[in-house]
Amino acid sequence: MPARLRVLVTVLCAAVLSALLPAAAAHAESRTVRGGRLDWGIKSSFQRYVTGPVAKGGYSLSGGAATVGGSTFRFHSAAGTYDGDTGAFRAAFSGGVHFLGHRTGTGTHQLDLTLSRPTVSIAGSTGTLYVDVTSKAKDTGTVTTSRQVPFAALSLGGIDMRGGGSTVALNNLPATLTAEGARSFAGYYTAGTALDPVSLSADVQAAARQRQEKQPSSTPAESPESRRTPDGAIEDGAVDWGVRRTFREYVTGDIADGTWALTAGAQDGGALFRFPGGEGTYENGALTAAFDGAVRFTGAHGLDLSLSGVRAEVQGGEGTLYADVKSPDLNGRKVPLVTFTAGDLKPADGLVKVTEAPAKLTARGAEAFGGIYQAGTEMDPVSLAVALTADAELPALPDLGSAPTASASPQPEKTTGPDNPAAEPVAGAAGDGDNGDNGDFPALPVSLTAGALLLVAAALVAVAVRRRRARPAASPSDADHG
Repeated sequence: MPARLRVLVTVLCAAVLSALLPAAAAHAESRTVRGGRLDWGIKSSFQRYVTGPVAKGGYSLSGGAATVGGSTFRFHSAAGTYDGDTGAFRAAFSGGVHFLGHRTGTGTHQLDLTLSRPTVSIAGSTGTLYVDVTSKAKDTGTVTTSRQVPFAALSLGGIDMRGGGSTVALNNLPATLTAEGARSFAGYYTAGTALDPVSLSADVQAAARQRQEKQPSSTPAESPESRRTPDGAIEDGAVDWGVRRTFREYVTGDIADGTWALTAGAQDGGALFRFPGGEGTYENGALTAAFDGAVRFTGAHGLDLSLSGVRAEVQGGEGTLYADVKSPDLNGRKVPLVTFTAGDLKPADGLVKVTEAPAKLTARGAEAFGGIYQAGTEMDPVSLAVALTADAELPALPDLGSAPTASASPQPEKTTGPDNPAAEPVAGAAGDGDNGDNGDFPALPVSLTAGALLLVAAALVAVAVRRRRARPAASPSDADHG
């Protein structure tokens, strides 16, 4: 090929590649999923069996998991990645549920199953729900713990996962138990059994924000101990406590038909209330701290209970949670509500923490609840954290992300089936200040431009070849000189 022709083809190929490279770079950049919720009842009939007259059991929640709608568990704080070009999606959610049933004479349970950290992975038209599982075999009693078991296959029903919005939302995806899930389910169900459908909503960060967050800090790190406050004073702190799950369900249920309201800075974490603004002291494992915020429960049949002025005291590994109480049965300041085992409080990374410590109602606490519960009743676990340094970060509240919203433009091909004809589209309209393409190079114009350039290149090559054939044959020396 003559040198001039080689140069022309090289220039055209370079133009094609330069047009394609931005699209490849955009395609390779997955966006971060941070914040959201996954709602799943696991299997409603299994819940009824566990709590019914045969198994005579129940369940408890951990890691900030909550119940919604009576029989659905809500897992929180989605974390993962999403590629809007390919539709690849993976997000793990926090929280767990522990089922117990068939209590034996020795105090153990034949049915003992914990499911936690559900993770949804979608690639193409395939979806899988993974969970961490701890289970006791129904026949042998052998306990096994497995991480991220492919527990259920998810039917996408033709959903197109591609998009560029700020939220990924999926509603009522049919779920089917896998062979691995059946083994982890302690043999109670066989592979192919239909489970409760899965719904989720997850927030997707804008690409520009991700790049900014990845920039390393130029400030040299200091030792947390070098920033300790004098005389044991704490910098900040928070108590996370849901009071009692069944009490919250009673308040919002058909009998009390009530609600609760948070004031003075208290926050709702879905399955717990956060009382922030901790002030107090910590020295050698002993903690005394007061917190901001108040919660008031109201409803039918005289329900009116307010808790404020929350305080925590820990001494010798044992803790007590106090509150100012206002109710029809008790009005008092610094009422000891629950006791909990805090263990040996030692600072780490500038924080002193108690995580989900089992709590029991005191006699005075029973008065606050008007005798609904007796002293010694298990209440929701207590979590608390106090910062000993100015830059220590308190644990985050469960992040439920943005509330799912309806699509701006109906897309019936993205529904999940006849039971949910108006399901949320997989990806919403562009958000977070995007212009619709989130900075990605548009795929269709790139392909058209590349195709046009290739056609031009082919045409020019053909013309050059025809011209060469029309000329007398050149000698080898002529070809060498181009």
